[in-house]
Amino acid sequence: MIKEVSGDILFSRADLLAHGISAQDPFDSGLALALRERWPSLVRDFRHHTRSRAVASGDVWFWTGIQDGGGTRKILNLITQDTLGQGSSARPAKASIENVRRALQNLAKLVKQENISSVALPRLATGVGSLPWSEV
Repeated sequence: MIKEVSGDILFSRADLLAHGISAQDPFDSGLALALRERWPSLVRDFRHHTRSRAVASGDVWFWTGIQDGGGTRKILNLITQDTLGQGSSARPAKASIENVRRALQNLAKLVKQENISSVALPRLATGVGSLPWSEV
């Protein structure tokens, strides 16, 4: 079942919070920035992951961190955007419908594997990703 809600996604009680990024994302705007501010280790761990193995558009990267209250927060980074440039000048490119489709297929697989019962997902790829919501 899909239920559309409004508000701050960081307050969601869903088992998993998912969002779209690029493989070389600086986590400097939108939801990615809010996640970086709340869980700085998310970005450090993601950087380590992308340096140690190739990450392609459409891939997903699963991370679990500790909440302020002591519980855990599961976050799934969906690689919905390609990357422009290399090294320190790399920036997220626009998202593509194909990348979103592949990332959502990988999300569905992970939900089954991890027995996740609820997912909080923003309007994927419509912010920095620049896709119109009507197409996503």
